[in-house]
Amino acid sequence: MIFKILQQALLAAFLLSPGPFSGFAETLPANIKWLSNNSSPIIASPNAKKGGTYRTYMTSFPLTLRTVGPDSNGGFASYLRSNQMSLIELHNNTEEIIPGLATHWAYGKDGKTMYFKLDQEARWSDGTPVTADDFLYTLEFHRSKHIVAPWYNNYYTEKIDRVIKYDDHTLAVVTTKADPDLFLVANIGPTPKHFYGELSKDFVRKYNWKVAPNTGPYQIDAKKIKKGKSITLERKKNWWAKDLRNNKGRYNVDKIQVSVVRDQTTVFEYFKKGRLDDFILTFPTYWHEKAKNLEIYEKGYAKKMWFYLDQRESPAGLYLNQDKEIFKDAKLRYAFAHAMNIDKMLNGLLRGDYSRLQNYSTGFGKYTNPKIRARTFDINKVEELMTESGWKRGSDGIWNKGESRYSVKVTYSFDGHTPRLVLLKEEAKKAGIELRLQRLDGSAAFKSFLEKKHDVAWMAWSTSFRPRYWQGFHSDNAHKPQTNNITNTDDPELDKMIMSYRDSIVPKERIALAHKIQEKIHEIGSFIPTYKVGYLRNIYWRWWQFPEVPATRDASFLFEPLANGLFWMDEELKKETEAAMNSGKTFKPETIIDKTFLVN
Repeated sequence: MIFKILQQALLAAFLLSPGPFSGFAETLPANIKWLSNNSSPIIASPNAKKGGTYRTYMTSFPLTLRTVGPDSNGGFASYLRSNQMSLIELHNNTEEIIPGLATHWAYGKDGKTMYFKLDQEARWSDGTPVTADDFLYTLEFHRSKHIVAPWYNNYYTEKIDRVIKYDDHTLAVVTTKADPDLFLVANIGPTPKHFYGELSKDFVRKYNWKVAPNTGPYQIDAKKIKKGKSITLERKKNWWAKDLRNNKGRYNVDKIQVSVVRDQTTVFEYFKKGRLDDFILTFPTYWHEKAKNLEIYEKGYAKKMWFYLDQRESPAGLYLNQDKEIFKDAKLRYAFAHAMNIDKMLNGLLRGDYSRLQNYSTGFGKYTNPKIRARTFDINKVEELMTESGWKRGSDGIWNKGESRYSVKVTYSFDGHTPRLVLLKEEAKKAGIELRLQRLDGSAAFKSFLEKKHDVAWMAWSTSFRPRYWQGFHSDNAHKPQTNNITNTDDPELDKMIMSYRDSIVPKERIALAHKIQEKIHEIGSFIPTYKVGYLRNIYWRWWQFPEVPATRDASFLFEPLANGLFWMDEELKKETEAAMNSGKTFKPETIIDKTFLVN
């Protein structure tokens, strides 16, 4: 009897204790209101055709195929992450919830729990069914110190309380606090335990080049990876989700070949020679000059497109490393900002095509503080700030103080940005600040930023549905490698605001906190906003086709084979074009300008 009582007590403690999952003896609450959505607008074309290879590029070969842990945030990671499905998706244009791995969802009365019914057809790329156990393992995996991923460790501990399994295809995700955007926080993805198994301290090395199973439309064949040269993704012929309403007409090419091409000039030459399928003309110099009278365009073999966006803006700018002695003084950070002649770069070099970014969080509706304005080029203001700080101009015009000289290294990765930085360098010299430009390949530059080895990082982060600040500005992520706080911002007042923002469940309160956080980031001055681009521009071979509305309102690229996957190859047009090129036949030049999402 004593043993039975003890056994029952231990079982009760197990079921009541916080942890990554709840085991057996769980039953669904009564009166759950299940929701679904099979009526959102179709974004793809019913005329889309399957087939062909889309040939694109990356500027450097990835340092790993892991999506977590050291060196996992390089450019190629976007292909891997876009190829993994979550429980639910957000419609690209309406932002309505639509089915993903789950066919139905429901909200708990506590504001912390979201319930899901998994699609029983969902499969990993190796054919293994996706079940509730894969979501239980997601917490175990992302909380493990073995993956060496502090951000994930924190998120899946601080934001997610547990996952509850009711049966193989029914689960709940419980967050630690009620959240007004519960559908974002609770929308976790599965992790294949059958692939990873028990984690150990050799995780980083063991899985550095292994191809993990995925749930999306494409698969990498590890045997066909050409180290240092290219990676090819192949479309799954029997992808389990190909007939879902929102997927019809999407993910059309049979192969996505991503090759290493290290500089923009070579990329352009490869496109003109037919070795790549499109070329991005976002840069004004390419749109207005290099591609203006291009022969393949004038003869109609290639088309141009200008597509306007309505989007949340990436925080593009200059990130100052406050662990460097020269940037510990706020006045010197302000002086640096006032020495950056962004307006001259935008209105001259960039032809007025881009606009000045004013704030770290732009394009988030009510969450954006409209009162914040970026510091402008002002030599007199630089003189005032530097003099107040006890600095003097040297014989070469650069500010000096004792053994210190206002000379900093600006690290960047994209060769096409060199003229912009050269202009800023020349203008900064007039203000007495010396910029030393350092271009690294994409992976090396990002590694340098995450390891906090830079003086100034020229870069842009990707955006999220709501503004996020913890990973980029909280002191928990300062003064340590492999975190996104690349400015090493360490401010107790800002920390409190960030945590209040994360904990708040009242939209009005969160908006007010977001505004205060943006004011504080501006006051600290470790981030200098540069520009925003409200459009996409490409030139591409005429056999590539698009839906009537070519892209979505927030697309990152016209050719997004995984995030949107709307384009397709017309084999007949390709044969016709290649025959015309051989015979000398020409077509009428065509430029498509789409203003569907133009914001006036």
